[in-house]
This record gives sequence, structure tokens and C-alpha cells, in this order.
Amino acid sequence: MKSGFVTLIGRPNVGKSSLVNSFFGRKVLIVSDKPQTTRNRIRCIYTDQEHQIIFIDTPGIHKPIHRLGEFMVKVAIQAVKGCDLILFVVDASKGFGEPEMEMCQLVRFSKTETFLVVNKIDLIDSYGEIAKSAQKKCQCFKKTFFTSVARNQGIQELFQAIKSSIPEGPMYFPEQMTTDRPLSFQVAELIREKVLLLTREEIPHCVAVIVDQVVEKENDLIYIAATIYVERQSQKGILIGKDGSMIKQIGTLSRMEIEPLVGRRVYLDLHVKVKKNWRDKDFIILNEIGMKDEIE
Repeated sequence: MKSGFVTLIGRPNVGKSSLVNSFFGRKVLIVSDKPQTTRNRIRCIYTDQEHQIIFIDTPGIHKPIHRLGEFMVKVAIQAVKGCDLILFVVDASKGFGEPEMEMCQLVRFSKTETFLVVNKIDLIDSYGEIAKSAQKKCQCFKKTFFTSVARNQGIQELFQAIKSSIPEGPMYFPEQMTTDRPLSFQVAELIREKVLLLTREEIPHCVAVIVDQVVEKENDLIYIAATIYVERQSQKGILIGKDGSMIKQIGTLSRMEIEPLVGRRVYLDLHVKVKKNWRDKDFIILNEIGMKDEIE
């Protein structure tokens, strides 16, 4: 059997999570059009008869302005250590700029085989020039791939190259396992995805979701209580909405995806609380959103 760890790196919103979903042929990671959707290092486990590939999705590497951002970048950097293959993902519409040059230093230092993935090629015609510029500036890419999740272009070619590149190894996780994250984390991420989908401006960046309770009830029902944290009272009002309309919509859309995940009917009890400047807090809040174990 061939098995290995494949880490995806890139600046925020280059499509790392969408690429992983395309390899699985279904959604295993939340996605949105908002930068910094991914806040944690998340392992997604693909298994077939001949391969087990552990894809490690990481937060986008960026210049942080909060404590949360600092830890997100640290998580992404740590994920490169010890992996078997790096996918260096670039947004074709943004090109290969200063953020990518900084990440090149990380790749060189790791001495890990690296593929350049020029993603979102449906947004631009001259994406080939980006690859030439990247190779000239970085000179650490073994292969280059051009992909578009929207058009399902180049995905299978990249996936086959990944399968060919990982080494012989054991099965690290049970065959049926698709993520090493607990159910509470997966549910919290699905709820946060709906907040990202339905809100704009500063709200997506200042939201954390904590699952407080998961209880099996009678009649094939699971009760899930979760809290959505924001930083200001005005943000709480937006998330609740007029007569509770926004929080109801968030709950309805979340439940539609949580129920297939747990295979049961779900009663989702959502609350919104204000925790001032939580993004600048240290381990207490970071532990609540599941990042403390990643940075110790």
C-alpha cells in the first residue's frame, strides 16, 4: 500500500479546501468566498484499495493583525513539517507575489517534494505566465499543475500525480475515517460556514462557534447546543436578525448538513454571545475553537 501526508499551503482564499473536496468528490471541508475560512489544521483522509492519503488543509498564510491570525499562521507553518508532499496553491487571478515568495523560503527549508498548483484558471487566460514566473523566482517545484474546481479541470491529473508520488507505507487511519476531527468540531465548522455564507463585512472574521453539548434523545433524535461568539453587541444583533430571522436561517441550513453527517434527526439549539476582542485573547479562547492542541 502507498500512504502519505500531503500538505496544502497558500495565501488565504486560493481554493485549498475546494481542491481537497474535489479529490473526495464531495464536501469534507467547509468553503466560502471569504478569506481565512480555514482557521485550523484539518486532516482529511482519503482511502482506496491501494492508497491512503492524508490531506492537511491549512489556514492561508498572511500578515496577521490579531492573536488569532498569529496562531493560524503558526499552524500552517507547522503543517509543512514531516509531510511527504506539499501542494503550493496559487490563485491564477492574483499571480505569484510577495506572499508566495515568503512561502518559498518555507518550502526550501522543508526540503520536501513540492507541486505548484495554479488554481482558478477559469478566471484568467494567461495563467501559463504565472507558472513561468513562479519557477523562475522559486525554483523548488518538481511539477506544475493548472486546475479549476469550477470547471473540474486538471483535478484528476493532479490527483493521479499525488497518488504516484506518495511512498509505500501503512494504513494510518481506519478505512471508513475521513477526518481526525471530532463530531463537535465538524458541527461547529458547518455552522460557521453558514454564518460566512449569510453575512458580510466584518461579521465572518469575528465569529467563533463552540458546540457546548451533544446529547442523544429518544425517537432517534440528537440534541446539539452551540454558541456563536462575536466581539460586539451590534454584531450579535445582526446574527440574530429581525425577530430571530437570521439565526433561524443559519440553524435551518446547518441542520440540513448536520443530519446526513450524524445519520439522525437533529434539534439544533443556537445561541449568540458577545466575548469582547476574543481574537486577541490567548489560550482560553483558542482552546475553545480547537486550536490549542495545534500550537503547543
